[in-house]
Amino acid sequence: MMIADTIAAISTAVGEAALSVIRISGPEARSIATTVFRSARGEAGDLTPRTAHLVRAMDAEGGRMDEGLLLRFVGPASYTGEDLIEFHGHGGLLVTRQVLERVLGAGARAADPGEFTQRAFLNGKMDLTQAEAVMDLIHAQSHLALRAANEQLAGAIGEEAMALREELVPTLAHVEAYIDFPDEGISPDTGAAMMARLDAIMARARKLLATSEQGRILRQGARTVIFGAPNVGKSSLLNRLVGFERAIVSGTAGTTRDTIEEGLQVHGIPLCLIDTAGVREDADVLEQEGIKRTRREIERADLVIEVADGSQSTEARQRVDVDAESGAARILIRNKADLPAHPSWEGVKSMPVSCVTGDGLSELRDEIRDRIFAAGGLASDHPVAINARHKACFERLLKHLTAGREALERGESPEFIALDLREALQALGEVVGQVDVEQVLDVIFSSFCIGK
Repeated sequence: MMIADTIAAISTAVGEAALSVIRISGPEARSIATTVFRSARGEAGDLTPRTAHLVRAMDAEGGRMDEGLLLRFVGPASYTGEDLIEFHGHGGLLVTRQVLERVLGAGARAADPGEFTQRAFLNGKMDLTQAEAVMDLIHAQSHLALRAANEQLAGAIGEEAMALREELVPTLAHVEAYIDFPDEGISPDTGAAMMARLDAIMARARKLLATSEQGRILRQGARTVIFGAPNVGKSSLLNRLVGFERAIVSGTAGTTRDTIEEGLQVHGIPLCLIDTAGVREDADVLEQEGIKRTRREIERADLVIEVADGSQSTEARQRVDVDAESGAARILIRNKADLPAHPSWEGVKSMPVSCVTGDGLSELRDEIRDRIFAAGGLASDHPVAINARHKACFERLLKHLTAGREALERGESPEFIALDLREALQALGEVVGQVDVEQVLDVIFSSFCIGK
């Protein structure tokens, strides 16, 4: 695809660093580079592709702004599929900004967010799922999320979608043939073979759709709520899990009146750990608002950790009716295991933990991992994890495949069957971006950082 203009942007994070990278991509990339940069010996240089050139960035009056390495990639053998220039200079805020302004003054346009990756997609360097994986790779906060992003970047989801398409196209072709030759009709044997093929496609689609929850957890973290009565050690547990004093710990009831959130990893699984206000009957107005927020967090949770004081009677537990409010997995913690356990705890399924000594924390981390793996469908041997956009596409795919199969089973006109199968193909095409989806592209790439 030919794109007329040339874009440029700073591709490294804002702030002072040892290095910064400025990217230029488009048909005028080389001419802009020869205008702005000179070799360290003073001449323009030949800019041999895939070779690091020591250059100086010069202002419009010929003054030196910076010195660094320049690399040239000739399209289509580049990230964007176009002629691409990268200047690796010093990472100061002012000098980097001045070099970029000089590049823009030489004829480039400031790139929009994600425009380099969007051009890579438009030029056939990657499908839409791979383009989305670039941002997942940048934002990955755990090794499982990083692995899933790398698998998606390698084309795992796109390959699955294309495999489904390859199975669906012949079925649609058969139906279209019956439309062209209406006197033939669809025989029972042929119809049964088509339904079997559709069943197989639907089974594979459901398997992919089942990974959406896994994808959400890997990208956003499992929402894990700590709740219980006042002074049972909720904030102490939060501090122990995150490894530093994140929450204030006090013997005064009602110290925590608002929710406190902190991110961490447990065995490679990202968690959004939420400490909540203690639940009790005689709370003041501020505490009651905190308790309302506790209930709201429980409703949204993937995992609920109830903390109770193991040295006190089980009757002292101030319970929120979690079963009625949340379908989340649940762990009951019997805190203060360094003290003698109250006899009433005998036979109660709970995990002993001491936030004073740290005993039981390793076992708790293992239990958190197991519960989230089970609740979120996480599987270390299944790296594919679709996102919310993919989920919507696969849901539409299944909807139209189901409708087409039912129409085929009822012996309806081939035109109705073909209509649903075409809609199913449309949904598959949107997964990898092989249809006219300009609005979808704008939404996806607008979330990218400038320079990527």
